[in-house]
Amino acid sequence: MRIDVRQPDRKRIGRVTIDPALRPTRARIEDGEVDREVFLEWEAATDDAGRLRRCVVCGCRDLYAVRTFPQLTGFVVVLAFAGAVIGLLGYTTNPIVLAALIVVLLLDIGSLVFSRHRLVCYQCRSTYSDVEIARHHRPWDRTVGQKYPPPAATLVDDAAMAPEAEPSSRVARPAPVAREAGAHVL
Repeated sequence: MRIDVRQPDRKRIGRVTIDPALRPTRARIEDGEVDREVFLEWEAATDDAGRLRRCVVCGCRDLYAVRTFPQLTGFVVVLAFAGAVIGLLGYTTNPIVLAALIVVLLLDIGSLVFSRHRLVCYQCRSTYSDVEIARHHRPWDRTVGQKYPPPAATLVDDAAMAPEAEPSSRVARPAPVAREAGAHVL
């Protein structure tokens, strides 16, 4: 199992590779400049079949499944669009063009075959790869996602962050005029 560990504020810490059968309580971050360890909470995190039920990083019960595609997929989509344009223009009668379109079709099918599924935690957004996914994990659901809003930004003094106004752009406002009772302004 490979875990991309994130902090509670959803900032990435690093990647951890572990054997879920061993259930380690500590794991060392692989790709960080600083030597760091993370503590994993395995208490009630897996079901009887050994599949994840909750996040081992933050303990959240809600996980969702995501399908990830190879990096080649974007290029294949562009080629498929170009193939559709070529087909509409009527150039598919040429055997070389037809062979190229078949190659694009095979690449497209290959990108679907080689796509992988990951589990993602709603709360901390840690991702779990190379793990068997239980049937009860569904794709991202907006109603569940609203239970875990993004963490609040750090509070900063607005006056310190406001840009300084130019002296020429400052406009003097007239002082309020005292009015007598019953006086009307036209």
